[in-house]
Amino acid sequence: MIDRRRFLSSGLALPLIGAATAAYTIGVEPNLLLQVKRYSLTPAHWPAGLNLRLAVISDIHAGEPFMSAARIRRICEAANALNPDAVLLLGDFNAGHFFITRAVDEQQTGEAVSVLRAPLGCFAVLGNHDWAHGPLLTTPSDGAVAIRRALGQAGIVVLENDAVPLAKDGRKFWIAGLGDQLIDAWGREGPRGVEGGQDDLDGTLRKVTDSAPIILMAHEPMIFPSVPKRVALTLCGHTHGGQVNLPLLGPVVGDIRFGFDYVYGHLQRDDRHLIISGGLGESVAPVRLLRPPEIVEIVLGAAQPPLAQFVEW
Repeated sequence: MIDRRRFLSSGLALPLIGAATAAYTIGVEPNLLLQVKRYSLTPAHWPAGLNLRLAVISDIHAGEPFMSAARIRRICEAANALNPDAVLLLGDFNAGHFFITRAVDEQQTGEAVSVLRAPLGCFAVLGNHDWAHGPLLTTPSDGAVAIRRALGQAGIVVLENDAVPLAKDGRKFWIAGLGDQLIDAWGREGPRGVEGGQDDLDGTLRKVTDSAPIILMAHEPMIFPSVPKRVALTLCGHTHGGQVNLPLLGPVVGDIRFGFDYVYGHLQRDDRHLIISGGLGESVAPVRLLRPPEIVEIVLGAAQPPLAQFVEW
């Protein structure tokens, strides 16, 4: 028998801890855990009696063995189990890293998400990975033509600088969606400001023709400082919630270029609300730590405890 002190002093502890951590971050958290992250809020000027439940799916990053079509389908079925009024998909359907053994093409992704069901419909925006390349990082871009077509065939409305009116219980609201903010007019990815991106916030909001509340979908959260109070809620993905979050150090893998305020969770500025999803898949490498894959459930206009819940997986 070996006691704890002798074990720690033997030099075996650190390698074993490192191996266990690697196994967890690669094998367990990104692939075997799925949580429902719940938010409940009533934005300013939200219509009385409009109780709305949204299921939000972001950053699927399809590709085997980590995000197979079968796994995407199971995630969508878990979203259906929330009985949402509408389902919103926040982009980045294509793979996000090179550690892929086989592509899940756009048609397969579309077939997997076609199981989504909601009485008010399913809506999507596209992300930078949908524009910058095909199903794999090494696949040439087709200008997001294939994924746009596959989503349409699945009954999902793709919103690119557009807005649609919806109603529940006789009370109207709008779902709006922006084009991607990191992709220029030629489909090239670059830092914010390159050719202004594909997004047109002002043009999108001009399509809203009345005073009903607006829910805005945007892949990247960097648009939020420009979003006016007219928008009740902005929903974003892209950052993966940091993806790898080290104790004391914070996020180290997800896109944190836009500041730590714009990485994860619910942010309120005056009467403006932003919710950033931690997403489902990964970029750079197939690892997650302290940010398991998640479906976001948002309840607007009705009280509900904002608790995270792990679902059977």
